Amino acid sequence: MSGTPILPAGSGPAEAQDILEPTAVHRPGHSPSGETGPAPGPLAEAHQAPAPAPPPEPLVFSIGAIAGLSPRRERGDRGEVPGADVDLIDGLDRPTWNVVAGWLQHSTSVSTRQTRLQVLVAFLRWLRTLTPPVALLDVTEDHLIAYRDAAATGALTVGVRKPGKALGPATVAKQRHNLSSFYGYARRRKVIAYNPAADVDAPPVSTEGSTRPFTPVQHRHMRAGVAELAKAGQLAQAAAIALLDDVGGRVGLLAGLTAGDIRTVTESDGSRHTVLRFRNKGGKYAQLPIPDADTIAMLQQLRQGKHADDLLFTREDGWPIDRWWVTAALKAAAAAGQMPTEEGEKAHPHRIRATVITELLDGGAPPEQVQQAVQHKSISTTFRYKGRGRHLSGHVLYRGTRDSEATGDR
Repeated sequence: MSGTPILPAGSGPAEAQDILEPTAVHRPGHSPSGETGPAPGPLAEAHQAPAPAPPPEPLVFSIGAIAGLSPRRERGDRGEVPGADVDLIDGLDRPTWNVVAGWLQHSTSVSTRQTRLQVLVAFLRWLRTLTPPVALLDVTEDHLIAYRDAAATGALTVGVRKPGKALGPATVAKQRHNLSSFYGYARRRKVIAYNPAADVDAPPVSTEGSTRPFTPVQHRHMRAGVAELAKAGQLAQAAAIALLDDVGGRVGLLAGLTAGDIRTVTESDGSRHTVLRFRNKGGKYAQLPIPDADTIAMLQQLRQGKHADDLLFTREDGWPIDRWWVTAALKAAAAAGQMPTEEGEKAHPHRIRATVITELLDGGAPPEQVQQAVQHKSISTTFRYKGRGRHLSGHVLYRGTRDSEATGDR
């Protein structure tokens, strides 16, 4: 497959003409190298833009060598992503592979790298079903719109777990976001002339049908299950679920935590706090207080005997945990806490995050502070959780009525 050529100035879309200009100013008649030439006349030719920067050259020979992307060939081999996905990317032509590998390395989060790989591989497999197949760097806005619509209507037959089933708006929006990030990176490195995803709209994501928080009863079952897991010697699983429930963090923050990321700080007023230090999605360090004493006790016990840079959470084989490990831990806590089987089997870590955000907002916490605590980029994302834990029986339209049948409160 061949990459998209760089368009000369003035021959492509307006965005293609956004080429970096040199910062140095040279005297007329002198080239940057010091060689003299004829001075331009009154009608000098327009200044020519410098040659584009060469494509990135990642210092690895396989994307499987990038942290967090080791290929999984067979059960129990400690691989972190499907080996077939690694092979598909490694089989690309060198210029395209350079861009993909550079984009994957650019992220400082292991979970983000794994998501990026998953999205890009699914898209690449779809491109190869087209007639004729389309190269990754030859994609246009129309291809991305067609892919978005196919995902939203259930027309995808490759790159999805359940072919023929429509993907949710949030999943389609995530695909669009990651593909836009990839093509934006390729454009910044001057490998393509413009980002074809820039003007592709993501589907609107409604709060209706979004991740539901646990009800107060389900939440109590989960916390009781955490205590039972700790008693049974499953300390890592118990501490992981308890920590997510305390801070409302994304499941990905657990994978890279080290023993040194749980620390005690003393503020100017003399108060002492146990805090969690972690990298957010932007790669910057942030810290949050851990409010629950039982969670702190489990974390302190878990970090005993570890060096500051040792991973805090690991699988039994010593390798880093992933979201499937955390999901299994949550389901184990739900079962140990005797959460109804149907709900326990459907439990997934993002419901913990939804529960924390919903309870904070419904409890009167300022949305701006909640946004900061849970690391939402936009306040509108935080507001989507407001009121999600309420039931119709308390709806404002029932004001003044005494009809119990109308409210369903029989």
